[in-house]
Amino acid sequence: MAPRALAATLDTLPPSQADAAAPGPARLRDLYRMLANVRQLDTSAVAWQRQGLIPGYAPMLGQEAAQVGAGFAVDTTRDFVFPTYREMGVAYTLGLNMVEYMSTHKAIWHGGLYDPVASHFAPFQAVVGGSVLHAVGWAHGQTLNGASPDGLGVGLAFLGDGASSQGDVHEAMNFAAILKAPVVFFVQNNGWAISVPTEQQVAGGSVAARAAGYGMPALRIDGNDVLAVLDATQRAVAHARAGLGPVVVEAMTYRRGPHSTSDDPGRYRTLDDEKIDGGEDPLRRFRSVLVEQGVADAAFFDKTDADAQTRADEIRDGVVALESRPGSEMFNFVFQESTPTLGAQARQWREESEHV
Repeated sequence: MAPRALAATLDTLPPSQADAAAPGPARLRDLYRMLANVRQLDTSAVAWQRQGLIPGYAPMLGQEAAQVGAGFAVDTTRDFVFPTYREMGVAYTLGLNMVEYMSTHKAIWHGGLYDPVASHFAPFQAVVGGSVLHAVGWAHGQTLNGASPDGLGVGLAFLGDGASSQGDVHEAMNFAAILKAPVVFFVQNNGWAISVPTEQQVAGGSVAARAAGYGMPALRIDGNDVLAVLDATQRAVAHARAGLGPVVVEAMTYRRGPHSTSDDPGRYRTLDDEKIDGGEDPLRRFRSVLVEQGVADAAFFDKTDADAQTRADEIRDGVVALESRPGSEMFNFVFQESTPTLGAQARQWREESEHV
C-alpha cells in the first residue's frame, strides 16, 4: 500500500482565504491598546494576590503578543476557544467580562462566572493539556454538523510547551489529524514547564516539528511579534475552516515572571537569565513599530497607558465586590438532570438553611 500523503501545507492556501491583508493604522492602534490593557491587568492581578484579594493567579508577563495576536484572529460568532489557566490575554481580547473571568482566581466559582456558550470561551482548567481534548471533540462536532457557506467553525486549543509532553495532547493531535478536525493547536512555548526548561522536556526542542508525525502542517513563529502571531493564526484558522484539517502553531515567547504566584523562579533561574533569554519586551517592540510607521505618538501612548490603569482599577473594584456564590448552586450545576438523591440533599440543605 502506498504511503498516505501528508496534509496540505499552508503555502497552498490562497492569500485571499488566509485574510492576509496587512492591518491598517486604526487596527494597529487597537492592537497596541489591547496589549497595554492586558499588560496592566496582568501586573495588577499579581498585586491583588499579594494584597490578599485573590488567592492565586498565573501571570502571563511577556506573552502578551502571543495571546493578543491569536485572540484578534478569532471569529467569536463561530469559532470556540479552549484556554488553559494562563490565557487572560485571550479572554480580554475576545471581550469577556473580566470581573466574571477573575471570579475563578478569587476561588468563588469554578470556570468563571462568564457564559462560555455566549462568549465562545470555554471554562479554563488546571488540568494540563485537558482542554486540548475538548477542543478536538468540539471541532469534530463542527465537521459532523456540516460546513456553512463560509466554512467550518474552528476550535483554538491553547497549550504550553510543557503540556505538549502530556499523553492527552498526543491523543488529541492524532485524533484530530485522522478525522481532519478543524482545530488549531496554538502552543505558547514560553521556555519553561514550571521549573523545567523546554530543552529538558520536549524531545528535539520543537513542538511544531512533531506535527509532521501526524501529517499536519505547522508554523513556528516569533511569539513576541504581535503582527506575526496575528498573520500565522489567521492562516491556520483559514486552513482549518476550509476543511483541510488541523494545524499546529508554535509561538516562541518567554515567561518573564513566575509560573504562578506561588512559584519562586529565583530557585531555578537568575534575573540575568530572564533578561537575556526573554529578549525584547513585546510591548516596547510593537511601540517602536507604530512610531516608525507614524501611526502613533507620545500622546497616544500616554492616553493608552492611563486608560489601561483606569480599566484595571475598575476591574479590581468589581473583583472586590464579588460575594460568595449561593450554596444552592452546588445542586443546580452538578448534573444536567437532578437525581432523587441529589433532590433529597437539596431539600435538606434548604431546610437547614432556613433554620440558621
